[in-house]
Amino acid sequence: MEKESSIMVIGGGIAGIQASLDLANLGFHVDLIEKEPCIGGRMAQLDKTFPTNDCSICILSPKLSDCYRHPNIKLHTLSEVQSVSKKEKCYSVEVKKKARFVKEDACINCGLCIEKCPTKVNDKFDMYLRKRKAIYLYYLQGVPAVMAIDKEHCLYLSNLDKGKDICRQCENVCPKEAIDFSQEDQISTFNPNAIILATGFRQFNPSNIPQYKYAEFRNVITGLEYERLICASGPTNGHLERLSDKKPPKKIAFIQCVGSRDIKNQKYCSSVCCTYSTKEAILANEHDSEIQSFIFYIDIRAAGKGFQKYIERAKQEYQVNYVKGIVSEIKIDENENPILYYENIASSELCTMTVDLVVLASAMIPSDNIEYLAESMGIELDEFNFIKTVPSEPIKTTRKGIFVCGACKEPMDIPSSVTEASAAAAQAAQYASQNKGD
Repeated sequence: MEKESSIMVIGGGIAGIQASLDLANLGFHVDLIEKEPCIGGRMAQLDKTFPTNDCSICILSPKLSDCYRHPNIKLHTLSEVQSVSKKEKCYSVEVKKKARFVKEDACINCGLCIEKCPTKVNDKFDMYLRKRKAIYLYYLQGVPAVMAIDKEHCLYLSNLDKGKDICRQCENVCPKEAIDFSQEDQISTFNPNAIILATGFRQFNPSNIPQYKYAEFRNVITGLEYERLICASGPTNGHLERLSDKKPPKKIAFIQCVGSRDIKNQKYCSSVCCTYSTKEAILANEHDSEIQSFIFYIDIRAAGKGFQKYIERAKQEYQVNYVKGIVSEIKIDENENPILYYENIASSELCTMTVDLVVLASAMIPSDNIEYLAESMGIELDEFNFIKTVPSEPIKTTRKGIFVCGACKEPMDIPSSVTEASAAAAQAAQYASQNKGD
């Protein structure tokens, strides 16, 4: 490809990574924009993937490495798109890169700075289930493997405006002199011939459904919190335990359609909840064969390849119980054990069940900056705030030269996201090579 032929991929999750690798292998220069300190997205937070139950990070890590080392891919982490305009044969994209306060070409990820940092902060990557330091690596296998400093909580940076010069322990112990407190946010302009959006999703907040008492009861958690608890690199080193007393649960309830298929919240089905809850119930059994798992569902929706067989395996090999019922309320007893009040649809009876832990399958909803991004790019959103695509062409947005893949278009699983990423890369490559105007 000609040197000027370039494509921007916005979002460094599995979809954005796959699209970037496909484009780079075709010879395009790719600028991969990611708002977090490391690429990897939601997949990096998961323990296993369905329907094979393969280790999530084992699949992801080689792609992270390939993406970082590929000569045609330039990573821009801690970066967000500010504005997009159309030029004659390309786009003009302004990107703001936040200061990392660590030199990316000098840091060797030795961890000495973390040991000496006195400040502890709730860890976003671990769903706030443990603390990290003000200087940190976003996650253990993160790429780039470079520390970042949390400006808001760093003792030195947060006290600069008060005229105080305190701490700087990380700077004192760094053997490579990689700490650079003089760094500032920067605005850069890029001129890609095409753009791919792969900004992913966020999790619906179950606090908006009062009957589940998510914010009130410690033993009611979300699916992503469960993933971090059961993951070997998570806050409990892979030991599944209750947040209230650190005891291992023996009876777990998984509640489906939390915020999905709900006229008060999200009217659509989130597509993957039945299957990922099945996976989590299987993992519970693998950790402890005495655990009883109950999945409360309205309808089982498992349309992917091998998904229905996966659910049958869960029933037959892992003693997973499926209860067709609607949970109307959750209370707790004196030991903080959740008590579920539900309607058993099969028997038309009102029932109760006491469990040790409740896991809520929260809806997949668009990322929090999607409206701003759509307005900046001049593209449309659908009625649910996902990125709208052209009828019969599910990769194309409503503006020529801007393509979309993954869960920012609609709720979807990892295999579907990867497939769409390759499709988006192919169409973006064709558009960019033709070098068309708007």
